[in-house]
Amino acid sequence: MSSPTPGEREGLRFSPWNFLLLLPFLMLVTPWFNMKEPRLFGMPYFYWVQFVWVVVGVVAVGIVYVKTRDEKNPQAPGEDFDVDELDEGSRR
Repeated sequence: MSSPTPGEREGLRFSPWNFLLLLPFLMLVTPWFNMKEPRLFGMPYFYWVQFVWVVVGVVAVGIVYVKTRDEKNPQAPGEDFDVDELDEGSRR
């Protein structure tokens, strides 16, 4: 097994942007917005704010994806096998 070079990371990757993924969990604290008023297009507040949280969640995931997609993926330790070798079940 080869050791990673100083610039490479091994194991789990962490980015501060991942904290943004906790934002949609605020939708689960329903006592904060469990009310009928104000209404929007005839819908009670509780229902239309749920739709808003869906949009917030999608935006949060999109931002995290864009900000973290260029990070280098860690490689599994060990030697690389050819796909044909793996299909045949033979190992070196």
